[in-house]
Amino acid sequence: MTAASGKVRVPAAELRTFAAALLEKGGLSAEHAATTADVFVWAAQRGVESHGIARVPAYLDLLAKGVANASPDLALTSTAPAAAVLDADRAPGPVALTAAAAEAVTRARTNGIASVGVRETVHTGAIGYYVAKIAEAGLVGIGFVAGMPNMGYTGVKGPAVATSPLAIAVPASAEQGRAPLLLDMATATIALGKIRQAKASGTPLPEGAAATADGTPTTDPEEAVMPLPLGGAKGSGMSLAFELLTSVLVGAPIFAAFHSDDPAGRKHRQNALLIAVDPAAFGGSDRFLADVEATLGTLKALPAADDAAGVHYPGERSAATADERGANGIPVAPKVWQQLTQAAAEKGVALPATL
Repeated sequence: MTAASGKVRVPAAELRTFAAALLEKGGLSAEHAATTADVFVWAAQRGVESHGIARVPAYLDLLAKGVANASPDLALTSTAPAAAVLDADRAPGPVALTAAAAEAVTRARTNGIASVGVRETVHTGAIGYYVAKIAEAGLVGIGFVAGMPNMGYTGVKGPAVATSPLAIAVPASAEQGRAPLLLDMATATIALGKIRQAKASGTPLPEGAAATADGTPTTDPEEAVMPLPLGGAKGSGMSLAFELLTSVLVGAPIFAAFHSDDPAGRKHRQNALLIAVDPAAFGGSDRFLADVEATLGTLKALPAADDAAGVHYPGERSAATADERGANGIPVAPKVWQQLTQAAAEKGVALPATL
């Protein structure tokens, strides 16, 4: 454990193997368990704790309750070369979206651009992972997700839309040591997890970040039950648009069903859309990478504000965190480690080696 924080540090490879073993005991196939574990460890290594290794106990619960399908029948349908829909059959999000990302890359190689919609999955995890995989293949990745309404909408009382995320990954020059640009953001001002953390610590919330059940803005974490949209009408409008671009597009509306009188409309599910763009179809990969380098290099060379530690592009700092944690292990919070230890004991899985 680190002396300052009490967190356990676990090598990334060890943590990945451990998480996969737990998920396999939870009912997933070895392949699907490894895929899901990779998504969680990727997020943890980049410092995205809300979607990191802490998700393993939550996924074990989803599998145990049958919310997530441990043996999904993934079905791909397509009526156009550059578009397809993957029916996930309630597969864990990492399983469905990893398959969708690979399909988008394959189709974009032939068609220049491709989109794959994902219907009826369960919690996608860090959406940045999937577009990053597309960028690793040298393509631009774009992703949208829509889920269960849990966020306010400008002018509406109570939860109306989802904290739907957007992610964009753009490959950069490895020769120049550039990490890909990776923008991964929700349409909410803060995450639900941040509200829970503030409640546990008694820390006031930022102005305009959260609201009570009837939609009244509050900074009191004891009264806050939902986040407010980023930029007010801008964030809520983006969330609604993502519902149309994902759920409605693939024929599995969430928003309208959630707000209907049908109890089934509140059954947990998510939908997604992944897009891959091949720079070669727009004038050449080499030119594109050179211009990306010029753009990022220009940004980095701009004068930093007096109170800034430097000028960074999206994804740069999380990539540096990944490098540090790759070398020194991934910190696991005491509460999460306790949950993992309990799950390991229940399922007969050996704990990973720690640093």
